[in-house]
Amino acid sequence: MIKKILLLAILSTGVATSIHAQNINKPRLDSLLNVLAAHNKSMGSLAISQNGKIVYQKSIGYAAIDSPATIPASAKTKYRIGSISKMFTGVMVMQLVEEGKLTLETTLDKFYPQVPNAAKINIGMMLSHHSGLHNFTNDPAYMTYMLSPQTHEQMLARIAAMKPDIEPGTKGQYSNTNFVLLSYIIEKVTNIPYADLVKQRVINKIGLKDTYYGVKTNTANNEALSYRYDGKWKKFLETDMSIPTGAGSMVSTPADLDRFIEALFAGKLVKPATLELMKTIKDDYGTAMFMTSFKGRNSYGHGGAIDAYRSELKFFPAQTLAISYTANGGSYDPAKIMDGVLSICFNEPYTIPSFADVKGLDKYVGVYASKQIPIKITITKDGGTLLAQATGQSAFPLDAAKAADTFEFDAAGIVMEFRPDKGEFTLKQGGGQYVFVKEEK
Repeated sequence: MIKKILLLAILSTGVATSIHAQNINKPRLDSLLNVLAAHNKSMGSLAISQNGKIVYQKSIGYAAIDSPATIPASAKTKYRIGSISKMFTGVMVMQLVEEGKLTLETTLDKFYPQVPNAAKINIGMMLSHHSGLHNFTNDPAYMTYMLSPQTHEQMLARIAAMKPDIEPGTKGQYSNTNFVLLSYIIEKVTNIPYADLVKQRVINKIGLKDTYYGVKTNTANNEALSYRYDGKWKKFLETDMSIPTGAGSMVSTPADLDRFIEALFAGKLVKPATLELMKTIKDDYGTAMFMTSFKGRNSYGHGGAIDAYRSELKFFPAQTLAISYTANGGSYDPAKIMDGVLSICFNEPYTIPSFADVKGLDKYVGVYASKQIPIKITITKDGGTLLAQATGQSAFPLDAAKAADTFEFDAAGIVMEFRPDKGEFTLKQGGGQYVFVKEEK
């Protein structure tokens, strides 16, 4: 499930360049992951597979820290994969379409007429995020129940009470609500709980060994807890998995995710014609997947975020290359990690980040206020790390950017441009710019 980290709060033709496992610069991949680990920028696991075989695998950081023991991450470590779960749900919906038990034109009112615009919303719209339904995880109320078990009836009542954002079918807009409803629908159609259904229709069908519907995290079962870093690793809150269901409740390893997407594109889960339909892009959305391009090479897959877990999964059909990175903590955006991995795999120019400790941090330290928004931001330091903390929120680490006196927090898309001579900074996030001035002591 894509869960945004909100600071200001008051989810073409490919170039068929060949790539061979023996040509992947594994020492360079090691260097990238090692520097991320050394500077506490990420904890997680990477798996690269080509032609169905794992050609590179590495884990960094820890699956658990003092909970009650400290457990290093390994190839066996399992992570919550957030919205990559939507691909599993999408596959099962399309299997039911192939079997004639659903159609893409079947409207939502056949199952849940209480949902706004239900008669105008069909299965195809929900699969491609064109329903216009409001994303329930964006509601402030979400934070009040996310840690407690919820029934389908409770979730449906909340969804039915939400005002739609846009008219169905007019444009694409990402919403977890679509896939929660789809998971309920396929349970109704099959009369099988989602956890059993995904096991029957996907996991057992292609022989995944470390993938399943999640419950409360169990480190004894090689499951990673998630953490945030603000000078030291701190355990993050844990969403109850009864809430995201088919939108974000799966647990897996990067190796299993590679196997899953390889099986999907090999025709082992849906028919070739169905896969082509799923790959069709409209307003940037396919059917339970996205298409992205890297230096002219097209890939399909999904990203995921839930609690402090982040994940990326990509498959390049022209190169039969599958890559997945799953993380359980860190401020360095996994999308940037993936870009680095791809650059190395495809021998593109790439500079491994240095994360050198920044000297002279004292000039940034202080409490800052803005006339534009009613929050204050406290800047502190912990050794060589600069930390920021907004009113009522947790502290987060800032990484030095290339520009002088500029720092970033990738996980939330935050950029802070300091002007220490004036005692102020400009905060940039989500297209907004806000000036903060240091308060006098």
